[in-house]
Amino acid sequence: MTFHSYWSSNCQTYALHDRCTTGKERRVRRWEHEAVVEAMERRLDRAPEAMRICRQTVEQPFGTLKAWMGSTHVQMKTLKRVRTEASLYILAYNFKRLVAILGVRQMIAAIRT
Repeated sequence: MTFHSYWSSNCQTYALHDRCTTGKERRVRRWEHEAVVEAMERRLDRAPEAMRICRQTVEQPFGTLKAWMGSTHVQMKTLKRVRTEASLYILAYNFKRLVAILGVRQMIAAIRT
């Protein structure tokens, strides 16, 4: 991650200097993509219900996967194997949803084409 640092010695003339910093200058660090995060925060401020809808949509699959995996969550060790295990769980979840939405016959027909 790339951070940019900014500082100014004009801090001494700032009216709120005593509430801002105890140093002679104010140093600010910003992530190079901070503007993207701020834009997303502004969008969420304008439509707070969007995050609630997103949570409802996303949490259900994760809750299902967590229930399938049990209390130990993952059986494998090492990142490569855990990724593979998680991918298999997600693939199984997607197939289960596909069957629930289309039905077995339509799913098989879609796979054949």
